[in-house]
Amino acid sequence: MTLTREIKPGVKWVGAIDWDRRLFDALIPLPEGTSYNSYLIQGSEKTALIDAVDESMTDVLLSNLSALGIKKIDYIICQHAEQDHSGSLKRLLEIYPDAKVLGSAKCLDLLMHFDLVSKQRVQEVKDGEKMTLGDKSLQFIYAPWVHWPDTIFTYLAEDQILFTCDFLGSHLASSDLYASDEALVYRAAKRYYAEIMMPFRQNINKHLARIEELTIAVIATSHGPLYARPRFILDAYRDWASDRVKNQVVLPYVSMHGSTRIMVDYLVDALISRGVEVKRFDLTDYDVGELAKSLVDAATVVIGTPTILAGAHPLALYAAILANALRPKTRYASIIGSFGWGGKMLEQITVALPNLKLQFFDPVVAKGQPKEADFQALDRLADEIAAKHKEDLD
Repeated sequence: MTLTREIKPGVKWVGAIDWDRRLFDALIPLPEGTSYNSYLIQGSEKTALIDAVDESMTDVLLSNLSALGIKKIDYIICQHAEQDHSGSLKRLLEIYPDAKVLGSAKCLDLLMHFDLVSKQRVQEVKDGEKMTLGDKSLQFIYAPWVHWPDTIFTYLAEDQILFTCDFLGSHLASSDLYASDEALVYRAAKRYYAEIMMPFRQNINKHLARIEELTIAVIATSHGPLYARPRFILDAYRDWASDRVKNQVVLPYVSMHGSTRIMVDYLVDALISRGVEVKRFDLTDYDVGELAKSLVDAATVVIGTPTILAGAHPLALYAAILANALRPKTRYASIIGSFGWGGKMLEQITVALPNLKLQFFDPVVAKGQPKEADFQALDRLADEIAAKHKEDLD
């Protein structure tokens, strides 16, 4: 079967929908699959393909191009070298021997190191450079660090389409070409932002400002549905990438024998009674993507952990390492948990968060089962969190 869809006259989606993929980068769960969006632009003189597809979907892309009767491709524009966009490149170059691979210098270098293209088949494009396909023209816009250093965007001026590769995308397998169910796409795009884009928040703000100069009718990403209402996703990204936080606490925890769980239950109720929203995650059974998404807006993160082998529980330590890697705009943090005979739980969690500019509230650590003094300390922690949130949000 083949599936191609027209975006504008001479511009077609020729990619692949991966309905069944459930893990990305051996790390990121894909509960709703994904897509690898590839775009064919046929000008009056030349033809260009923007991005390829994952190697596993090579036959799908080739079948789509064959169904359209494409005998020659002049340019294959690689906006980003990661293999979910370039894995099929070697086969494409065999079938279209006249095609030149275009990309940033960093992208082309990576592609050659990935053994996907030879030096004789590449052509570097510069930031702001324009090229013509005849009655259609392309402009290349450097967009480093969303989320690799090699990324470019491509702007098709005549049809006002901005091709953004990973930027603004979503891992979402959908029969809809465009984001018609905006609530669904918002959730998927926010999760995608949290997992992939959030560490590069400052760069994202710069790129958002730059593309404001363009007249955009359609945003065409490399994953998920396209946007016929660009303002929807651009406004969402401005919010997520801003410094504004919400009256939310993210509380990932693990409990071995129930003591930490009792403390978590108590603190959650104490926060809710003080008007603070809580997002709670049992680290023995959770979706890492949902945890990442919860960190996008939260003002505070509290990690709950017992002491094991003189240190923090590995699952709690992993949650701290994940938050540190994702670099959310979270402002405050604390640690709660229990111990039996000692350890370095607090030190391990604290030093695992060097990338975050955090103010730490005093931890609450109980020896064994929590006692009345520990519950009082949890109330004080809830008071401090609620007061700081009110101060920040007023």
